[in-house]
Amino acid sequence: MGLLTNRVERSEIKAGDHIYTYRAVFAYSHHGIFVGGSKVVHFTLVESSSDAADEISGLSSSCPFFPDCGFRLPNSNVVLSCLNCFLRNGSLYSFEYGVSPSFFLAKVRGGTCTTAVSDPPEMVIHRAMHLLQNGFGNYDVFQNNCEYFALYCKTGLLTLDRLGVGRSGQASSVVGAPLAALLSSPLKLLIPSPVGVATVTAGMYCMSRYATDIGVRSDVIKVAVEDLAVNLGWGSSNEGAIVEHEDSNHLLDR
Repeated sequence: MGLLTNRVERSEIKAGDHIYTYRAVFAYSHHGIFVGGSKVVHFTLVESSSDAADEISGLSSSCPFFPDCGFRLPNSNVVLSCLNCFLRNGSLYSFEYGVSPSFFLAKVRGGTCTTAVSDPPEMVIHRAMHLLQNGFGNYDVFQNNCEYFALYCKTGLLTLDRLGVGRSGQASSVVGAPLAALLSSPLKLLIPSPVGVATVTAGMYCMSRYATDIGVRSDVIKVAVEDLAVNLGWGSSNEGAIVEHEDSNHLLDR
């Protein structure tokens, strides 16, 4: 992996890795957690069905290799898929963690890396499998999407500002680009060179992405996956956030 691409081969990924692939001719990327055994847990928008059993059966039957591919619980958007169905013939990419600020800024496209450090693979898998059984709330393309799901599984970090924009790098890129262009528009009167304006706009765009990166934001807390429902408002709201310890003794055996 490098500055130009995060593309990897299937043999290079390990259980607990955050992977992604591009959809709609690179228009957007879809993210998930590779849990081993050619399986990926990911968060996606799934149409509701009146018959949950038929829904799960229908999702599974579309894969000729894995009977449990497409498994999800009723009213949940967290899905277990095989790697083939997750990729949909697309290329495989690996999301990078713990990168330096300069490396982050050099990655022009959002949704490829973060300055945040990943937790151990066993904890990442534990979170992903727990959320497969308990859900991750309602899917929202800007506020609660597949990349944010994978980021939480990898780091346990939860943003406190639920109304803010940019809970994921991909979402902040979508908003940051037009915002940077808007803010730099008055500079056209001061900077005669189109190249100069473009440079300033690009700089604003990169800085806006960096400011919303979960690794540098100040409005984040580390929350145990078992207490995630409370902190997202799915459960009782009168309980405070419970910090997750890396030495938890409740990890699932894999």
